[in-house]
Amino acid sequence: MANKLINQMGLPKSIANIFTARNVITAKDALSHTEFELMELLDVGKEEVTSAMAHVSEVVCPPCQTALLLLEQRVRNECMAGHLPTRLKGLDEALCGGIPFGVLTELVGPAGIGKTQFCLKLSLLASMPANCGGLDGRVIYIDVESKFRSKRLIEIGINSFPEIFLKKGMAQEMAGRILILRPTSLSEFAESLHQIKVSLLQQQVKLLIIDSMAALVLGERDCGASRQQALGWHVSFIKYEPYRYHGVVVTHTIFTVALAIYLRLRTSTFFIEVLILKACRSLAEFSRIPVVLTNQVRSQIGDESRMYSFQAAQSRSIIKDNPATYDSHLVAALGINWAHAVTIRLVLEARSGQRFIKLAKSPISPALAFPFKITSSGMVLLDDDGVEMKGPEISTINCQGLSLSSLAVSSAEYFLTKNT
Repeated sequence: MANKLINQMGLPKSIANIFTARNVITAKDALSHTEFELMELLDVGKEEVTSAMAHVSEVVCPPCQTALLLLEQRVRNECMAGHLPTRLKGLDEALCGGIPFGVLTELVGPAGIGKTQFCLKLSLLASMPANCGGLDGRVIYIDVESKFRSKRLIEIGINSFPEIFLKKGMAQEMAGRILILRPTSLSEFAESLHQIKVSLLQQQVKLLIIDSMAALVLGERDCGASRQQALGWHVSFIKYEPYRYHGVVVTHTIFTVALAIYLRLRTSTFFIEVLILKACRSLAEFSRIPVVLTNQVRSQIGDESRMYSFQAAQSRSIIKDNPATYDSHLVAALGINWAHAVTIRLVLEARSGQRFIKLAKSPISPALAFPFKITSSGMVLLDDDGVEMKGPEISTINCQGLSLSSLAVSSAEYFLTKNT
């Protein structure tokens, strides 16, 4: 609020013009001076300065709000924003309608568990006509790992919505609404962000999918604890950057400058990564559409979660004395800082041969786990009553009872059979 423009605060035009002419642009600029300093700087009387400063203070320091008022505002905002139903009853109920608009939703899981299958189904739901329960819009699908399969998409549609897809020409029309981008590097993806922003406005895009964000980032450089520390610092540093600089346009300007430096120097990509994530959040908030990112998994030893060097050193000495103290397990590839940047996190895992989709992070629901399977119609829940999770179970990612190779074959068997 301190960076709100003086000329946007409803001051009389005459006094607002004087502030601007004296290079007092924001509320922070004005409130950094005493009334007497402003009288001298603006060359106006005490009464005008006092009145203007009282008005500026009132705008940047809004009155306290009750919990009831905040609840009513949230209900109004949700009605305006809406959700993209996943057609998975238990998950939609937990999310109060489906994937929310205007925020980032992350899918995390091992290869072949069903992340792309879920994204394909969401693409169909967003492109379906409104009278059939869809959003009747276009989809931008950023296919980083070239896993998108049109045949599988059509198969999911035919088996899930036969009354729509069996109509003449409907399958082609639905597939034509899904725009595929395949960037080969982080910098190429960065350069396409402006094109994506324009498409969101001009082509009635109702869903943005990035499959996968981890492949973009990890393809540029190796992971490490020091990377996570730097990444966390940059996330906190630019957390409120779009508001301070009055919108997405300035975000893109800063992004372009950082990209030019990165392309010229080829140094650390910490800052460019965070700007990409921040740009995605800005796109979600600016366009009020759901943005879905997929994230891979990697192995992690117990001390890696310790963020500071002295903690890691201390933990390594403990492991050396007692190696059995810590066990390796799977964690999200992009680390805890990325987890903080998303609003919804869905974890796909396998335990004792059974797949589960876990609602691991949500501001409106407890952590729940739903068993599922992959069929010819995509992901299907086996039980709509989720099991509530507690403690470490929420963030732990399991891959027990199903090998990664069998997971990949199981997820791909439907569209591979089409080619044989």
